[in-house]
Amino acid sequence: MHLLSIDDLHVALGGRTVLEGIDLHLDRGEIVTLVGPNGSGKSTLLRAIIGAVRPARGRLVRQPGLTIGYVPQRLAIDATLPMTVTRFLNLPHRHSTQTVRQALEQAGVPSLDRQQVTDLSGGQFQRILLARALLEDPDLLLLDEATQGLDHRGTADFYRQIASVRRELGCAVLMVSHELHVVMRASDRVVCLNRHVCCQGTPERVLASPAYQALFGPDTGDALALYRHAHDHAPSSGTPAPPAAGANSLEATP
Repeated sequence: MHLLSIDDLHVALGGRTVLEGIDLHLDRGEIVTLVGPNGSGKSTLLRAIIGAVRPARGRLVRQPGLTIGYVPQRLAIDATLPMTVTRFLNLPHRHSTQTVRQALEQAGVPSLDRQQVTDLSGGQFQRILLARALLEDPDLLLLDEATQGLDHRGTADFYRQIASVRRELGCAVLMVSHELHVVMRASDRVVCLNRHVCCQGTPERVLASPAYQALFGPDTGDALALYRHAHDHAPSSGTPAPPAAGANSLEATP
């Protein structure tokens, strides 16, 4: 059984169809990236998965007992509110000191527990939001443009941490991203969305597909080169993550 199965999902907001006919599955241990133009429904799909949006039609089946961690695009904190990172992570429910410490370590910021939230840099705060999402040891981690506002180095560091989390927890990761170089290096599978699923498959196949190029243009050579370079020069030691089911095929919908 898949961690999550979505069949013929339709979502309407304010009388306008935002998503239609979405078919998607997620399996443990894979990193899947959603790409698409602004307004294509990427964030809405994540909100439907966590139950914040009610579908108009279709089925969304979660594996029994599925735990989901969610990192939003942004979260506003009142700059006048004194709150340490530990206190923030214990809202609205308290967690053990060990659980908080472990989540901060998994997020790569073990020394920030006593730091004031308002004193954190943008990159540090995103790591704290990641730690918050990891408190319950999620089976599925959702990232909604979690690197928005970070510079290139901060973005690369954040997604390296995501890869480490995936290895440690064995969770599935579904992320929304606009950074093609990140998609190339981090994803097992890419889903191109524009209200419906235009195409999905390995990053290389999606970028070369007519459906993707119709949305983003045919000039994807640099991204493809990055993908090939990263894979051709992968270290020989260690065991790579297993490919996602069906990752070597390309599915396209006109």
